[in-house]
Amino acid sequence: MKLMFASDIHGSLPATEQVLAHFERSGANWLILLGDLLNHGPRNALPVGYNPAAVAERFNSMAESIIAVRGNCDSEVDQMLLEFPITAPWQQILLAEQRLFITHGHLYHPDKLPPLADNDVLVFGHTHLPVAKKQESVYLFNPGSVSIPKGGFAASYGMLNDGVLSIHALNNAGVIAQVEITP
Repeated sequence: MKLMFASDIHGSLPATEQVLAHFERSGANWLILLGDLLNHGPRNALPVGYNPAAVAERFNSMAESIIAVRGNCDSEVDQMLLEFPITAPWQQILLAEQRLFITHGHLYHPDKLPPLADNDVLVFGHTHLPVAKKQESVYLFNPGSVSIPKGGFAASYGMLNDGVLSIHALNNAGVIAQVEITP
């Protein structure tokens, strides 16, 4: 199974268009959206091309390929625009030998882990900082932000392919970080 991850879109239509273009080219089975899809939030400046209604339309056109979780900037009003569920605070995806625990990152994060077994993967967003590493007995994976990157990093998205979690620059798909997950 090949998965693509995007987080912290914050209503940016150009970022959404780039994410969807990468998704189409990637051959991924699912696009995992890690929250903060439409609203820019009170602490963020408006991202380039801020157009939440158009972002909702673009994602709705491929709703059957999306798994999403709720971010701290997402609300019931946002759900009214979207044709796929976004109100769950977390989801789980079972791989052959381990579990991906999918969340935005404001409730569960590296400093407050959910119950995870050895070699499970915490997939989160929220910080806008890319992370791909093993910490003690679990893996941490944050694809960064596609619209408001922080820490001097490029806008980025993530992939899971053949047991490798990788983070790619949105503008050129160059690899920013990666980690091989082993059962």
